[in-house]
Amino acid sequence: MSDRRERAYSLMKAGQSKLINAFEAQGEGTFEAYSWERPGGGGGTARVLERGSVFERAGVNVSAVQGEAVPPSLAKQHPGTEGKPFFATGISMVLHPVNPYVPSFHANYRYFEVGDSDIWWFGGGADLTPYYPFKEDVIHFHQSLKAQCDRHPQANYQKLKEICDDYFYIKHRNEMRGIGGIFFDELSKPGTGDWEADFNFAKDGIDTILEAYIPVIEKHKNKVYGEREQTWQRYRRGRYVEFNLVYDRGTLFGLQTGGNIEAILMSMPLYAHWTFNYQPEAGSPEAEMLEYLQPRDWV
Repeated sequence: MSDRRERAYSLMKAGQSKLINAFEAQGEGTFEAYSWERPGGGGGTARVLERGSVFERAGVNVSAVQGEAVPPSLAKQHPGTEGKPFFATGISMVLHPVNPYVPSFHANYRYFEVGDSDIWWFGGGADLTPYYPFKEDVIHFHQSLKAQCDRHPQANYQKLKEICDDYFYIKHRNEMRGIGGIFFDELSKPGTGDWEADFNFAKDGIDTILEAYIPVIEKHKNKVYGEREQTWQRYRRGRYVEFNLVYDRGTLFGLQTGGNIEAILMSMPLYAHWTFNYQPEAGSPEAEMLEYLQPRDWV
């Protein structure tokens, strides 16, 4: 690989190790390794924990793939890349905790090169999906991401937040998947930015995950809950599934590039359910949570 590709791939692998160590420290459970190879070139390693004391299901995946032609979904987003060879590496994680008071969390950072490295870009972001409304947690999460953006002049928090609000919107439900975060397909216009600066933003983003999410886990993981809270959690996880199967571009990219299906669907919760025309009781915490699922200024 070229120096840029090697550095980007090494960043993703180092991030995987660092994050897994931090997540395993939260309670009982071990991330098992599952490596795979892609017939068209490349592969990856999925690290997955199931039925732990804190995480019902959690995965932190790293991949590096290449191919002779940019997949259709990616070419549609980036005109001029059609038919050109590509390289992509990234880290992607989804964590579904046991305790309904602890939010689910998703983040990914990725690097693409098209052709002879003349066209490149970094993408990614992080978002939070709570099941119960704790305003202070939401503010902490968004303030952490804003601080990350403020450390890098090419990253505008408000713009990246609005992109996230729009992307993680479940149109057929008229609600967001969670309370958002930041998201971007490309931090700088492909091939025109400062590679080192964008690389450093991705590195900072991986580091910021711990600052933004770990305190929230520690605050709620030992709270007492019952059947009501667990039922609501699983009902809302049905929404998570709907988004990932209907709208998520990462899922589509993985399927179109012949990625490993187990790694691609690692984001699915272990348990979810659907109830016909369910409406939470007025004035309940569950009803209040629905009010959080529209774009809002949290900082």
